[in-house]
Amino acid sequence: MALKDIKGVGPRALTLLSKIGINTVDDLVTHYPFRYEFLVRGNLAETNDGDHIIIDGKIESSPILVRFKAGLNKMNFRLVTASGVVGVSIFNRAFLKSQLTVGTTITVIGKFDKPKNVITASEIKMESLSNKVKIEPVYHLTSGLTNKNMALYINMALLGQSKEIHDSIPLKYQEKYNFSNKRLALNIVHNPPSKEKLKEAIIRLKYEELFEFMFKINYLKEENKKANSGIARSIDESKVNNFISSLPFELTKDQVTAVNTIIKDLKRPNRMNRLLQGDVGSGKTIVSFIAMYANYLSGYQSALMAPTEILATQHFSNLKEVFKDYNLNMALLTGSTPKKEKDLIYEELKNGDIDIIVGTHALIQDDVTYHNLGLVITDEQHRFGVNQRANLQNKGQKPDTLYMSATPIPRTYALTIYGDMDVSTIKTRPKGRKKIKTVVKTNKEIKDVLELMYEELKEGHQIYVIAPLIEESENSDLTNVNDLKEKMTLAFGSKYKIDLVHGKMASAAKELIMNEFLQNKVQILISTTVIEVGVDVPNATMMVIFNAERFGLSTLHQLRGRVGRSELQSSCILISDNDTKRLEIMENTNDGFEISEEDFKLRGHGDLFGTKQSGDMTFKIADLKADYKILLQAREDSLEYLLDKENDANKLRLISAIIHS
Repeated sequence: MALKDIKGVGPRALTLLSKIGINTVDDLVTHYPFRYEFLVRGNLAETNDGDHIIIDGKIESSPILVRFKAGLNKMNFRLVTASGVVGVSIFNRAFLKSQLTVGTTITVIGKFDKPKNVITASEIKMESLSNKVKIEPVYHLTSGLTNKNMALYINMALLGQSKEIHDSIPLKYQEKYNFSNKRLALNIVHNPPSKEKLKEAIIRLKYEELFEFMFKINYLKEENKKANSGIARSIDESKVNNFISSLPFELTKDQVTAVNTIIKDLKRPNRMNRLLQGDVGSGKTIVSFIAMYANYLSGYQSALMAPTEILATQHFSNLKEVFKDYNLNMALLTGSTPKKEKDLIYEELKNGDIDIIVGTHALIQDDVTYHNLGLVITDEQHRFGVNQRANLQNKGQKPDTLYMSATPIPRTYALTIYGDMDVSTIKTRPKGRKKIKTVVKTNKEIKDVLELMYEELKEGHQIYVIAPLIEESENSDLTNVNDLKEKMTLAFGSKYKIDLVHGKMASAAKELIMNEFLQNKVQILISTTVIEVGVDVPNATMMVIFNAERFGLSTLHQLRGRVGRSELQSSCILISDNDTKRLEIMENTNDGFEISEEDFKLRGHGDLFGTKQSGDMTFKIADLKADYKILLQAREDSLEYLLDKENDANKLRLISAIIHS
């Protein structure tokens, strides 16, 4: 069943759904609500001033429509409820006027102004409340897509997909935990009959998602154990030391330790499986370059895979600079590499003429064959699926593997996810790098922020400006990139070039704009979190983040790490009217490991029926912190199931999905 086959989903709906990452029926039915509205009949006498109220009644007066400038409008009318008459005001719903006739029964949801006896409505439903508690799912949407339509599409998909819903929880664990089947759980999550049933369904779906994830991790760990014999190298360490001495800077203590440990790993006959984690700007990349040089000295090829073309290109440029006096043949392979050049690279990789290859997912395409791949490095490893990383490892004759991550993960979580890896950590910052000054400002202080920005621009420096949204979203007053571009153009457009990038843009368009920013053809780059992992721009000295309360501390730290990439003093301004106490942690420390621990502590398990927080690992319904106990149980169960010698259809399907994804 395809999306286009669902009743009511036409070309326009397909386009809107695609905007929020829904391209298949499975994407649709697992587009889980981010919160729920509990519709319980309110009472005017028992409601305090400023409270959220849900109340039904009959319209007593015809709505009066008032129109303002810029297309804004407001309707006012009176509503007779069981607990008295109340005034209702609602903005920008002029299209409802013809339906809001005297005597019609409606339900109003909104904020109660007790002194004025008026409800400012956020929503009006053309029906009365039942005596039961009604639970309504609320979905993430995009402009032009309503919550009602989303719920309709999902339910139509569930009706037509009964035979296509695969249940990944083995029967023994369904029985052990008294779980319902997946189809029923999905129906409950999207159409909750009660709080209790909803809670059970959410736990069941979280367990399944974490079970699948840990099954993949455990499967790959077991495969690594089977193939643990690797390459025993002979490395001339004096040449490695001479190379390190030739660098225009001195390695930090942590970098030296990491290099020495990696060299030992490369010399051992066992396959290296190491995570190199370090804070943003700590100098992981040069450690990986040294590892590739040692691998080259032993006669093997190295492959460095990055998540974006621009980051791969940056690594390639840095490699050429670092090894300009050395006889290494290097190449860059990405999706946009011309076919003629690609074919030449394929041939040179196969016959061993290329010593180091840098690229994106293009490195793991079927056409790519290596002569003697000895070292695989993945940068920003959390941006790749476990299968993508495994595919690159399988390109060589048991190559050693080094993962790099600038996303500090608390130790207990690292042990869970990277349990089979050795971990090297770089905490000390390179000499000459100054701490990034971070301050929290409110929207009332925006004039001060603009003045600070102007001071940086006058010095010839560049600025990142971050918004949490790409476009205006219904029922949201959050800043979006298009609004920000207008405001920044108004403030600085006559003197400085301003542009924007976001995740929904085509890769080529993003690459072009980010390259222009790198070359200082653009002075202010407005963006969503797409630049969290991106090009290194030493001249960028300021990061301004709007609605900073919407981001986790770890994400804010990653964003902040885009500046401070040189000896220039850099700063980060967090703009928020809410949650400023939490944001003070960012003012007080530049230590990503400390911040990640605080982030997990502060976010806690959250409210089951509130907004879902998402961490660095991408899950649709589960959360590493909130569901850590479920994760541990899923890890234990998935390993037990994997090692069970019985192979049922479900296990074979899971393994096949890992191998072929």
